[in-house]
Amino acid sequence: MGEFDNINARGLVLVGCGRMGGAMLRGWLARGLDPAAVTVIDPRLPPEWRDKGLRVNAAPPGKPAVLVLAVKPQMMADALGSLPELADTLVLSVAAGTTIATFEAAFPGAPIVRVMPNTPAAIGQGVSALIGNSLATPAHLDLAEALMAAVGRVVRLESENQMDAVTGLSGSGPAYVFHLIEAMAKAGEAQGLPPALSLELARMTVAGAGALAVHADEDPAVLRENVTSPGGTTAAGLRVLMDPETGLMPLMARTVAAATERGRELGKAQ
Repeated sequence: MGEFDNINARGLVLVGCGRMGGAMLRGWLARGLDPAAVTVIDPRLPPEWRDKGLRVNAAPPGKPAVLVLAVKPQMMADALGSLPELADTLVLSVAAGTTIATFEAAFPGAPIVRVMPNTPAAIGQGVSALIGNSLATPAHLDLAEALMAAVGRVVRLESENQMDAVTGLSGSGPAYVFHLIEAMAKAGEAQGLPPALSLELARMTVAGAGALAVHADEDPAVLRENVTSPGGTTAAGLRVLMDPETGLMPLMARTVAAATERGRELGKAQ
């Protein structure tokens, strides 16, 4: 029995096939999901999906196994209004800021799982956090985890209240890292490196350090200490970066707090 046998038999409806929806769909198809079992609803569907055997912008089956909502939060109300009533269907949302209560109002009595993935899912290196409502059984959560595992690692939350912080940290986090690469590259240029070389060094340094942080057994603080010789160049740089008032810690705290608060605002506005 394959992990998607039930979905292949009953069908999956994907609403929104942009970057995140497309990344998930690629992962599912690679893991054995039958294209003929997938109904994609997206009026702006990218051309790459037109000849893949999918059901495109067609009426969804009456009792699909899963409904996946992958549209932007600002488009969620329109998307929900266009869907028929679905029976015995797991509703899985990857939209930031849209609460479980919003989906419970749209799909009374449905098992609902809310997920926060991030953009490295596009290359199968994402991390997704999920939480279900009271009707989501362990089997529903396992199915949601299997779907999201197609694009990276999956963690489960204890309560929905944690989702805004997840959004502020890992959901928005790739943009922070991309900006770190920009900043490091510009700093290298300022010290005399050619722009292309400086950017390549910044990119590969962040990529390599991130991979080491994921695969090493040590805490990141230990990894940092391993690179830092007393009185050396790294120590000189870290004195600036670890300043308790102007350094990275207080700056990152404000950054994640701002993104977290915006997530709360989006949830309240719906």
